[in-house]
Amino acid sequence: MKVVIAGSSGLIGTALVAALRRDGHEVARLVRRKTAGPDEFAWNPARAHLDERALRGADAVVNLCGAGVGRRRWNGSFKQELRDSRITPTDVLAGAVADAGVPVLLNASGVHYYGGATGDRVVDESSPAGSGFLAALCRDWEKATEPATAAGVRTVLLRSAVVLSRAGGLLGMLHPLYAVGLGGRLGNGRQYTPWISMADEIGAIVFALTHDTMSGPINVVGPAPVTNAEFSRALGRALHRPTPLVIPAFALHALVGEMAREAILHGPRAIPTALEEAGYQFHHPTIGAALAAAVGRPGDVR
Repeated sequence: MKVVIAGSSGLIGTALVAALRRDGHEVARLVRRKTAGPDEFAWNPARAHLDERALRGADAVVNLCGAGVGRRRWNGSFKQELRDSRITPTDVLAGAVADAGVPVLLNASGVHYYGGATGDRVVDESSPAGSGFLAALCRDWEKATEPATAAGVRTVLLRSAVVLSRAGGLLGMLHPLYAVGLGGRLGNGRQYTPWISMADEIGAIVFALTHDTMSGPINVVGPAPVTNAEFSRALGRALHRPTPLVIPAFALHALVGEMAREAILHGPRAIPTALEEAGYQFHHPTIGAALAAAVGRPGDVR
């Protein structure tokens, strides 16, 4: 296949490019800087510009664009940046894919589509959108793919959980703290922490690319949901470190503001129904296996 990727320099994009090339696929990368090789093509979503050569002969486009939600404290301007970095590129790509006749579009989204106030209720792809900023962001992000869907493009919405990798993301921030014994639960610890190993994040994307039956939303999450308290204990076991601390909710609110309520102290108990029904086999079906692989301790798979 020829696969065009937007957002190829991020944590997931870098791993996806490497995996596709290992499997023998041709990868074209959309970049916003000056191009540096024959596999790179310029685009500027803010100006609705995309080098039309990028999509010639393309079998699929994967859009992974989006500023990190935890990059800094939320305020009005940063929340607008979070929206603009997702919705504008998606709108441009969906229109370009439709015009060029590319048959497949995989578009990033997030498991916080379901909101955080789901409690112990299990949610899957049939569940409705939740409330709050992140849920509205994911809903509008997905809606921006409609030009592609209307043109008959097989469109897959990747509702991803937290991807576990020492190279970055949540685990990249937590690992140094846990390594010196400063780990522990957040708030009361009863909220769910949706997770996915890097191997399964990439595996699910490739699976969706290569299986024509997959379309619409898919929850890219591990099949065994855990609470934050369970996640914290599992990370402590993987690192062979105690997890004695409790960071109370008020302290999290003081540290990170609104993001604490939206992304830390609440989380959906999401399951990957669409992937499992399509026959996807998880590399790391438990939080213990996923964390052990992420921190380089494959022997600890509890």
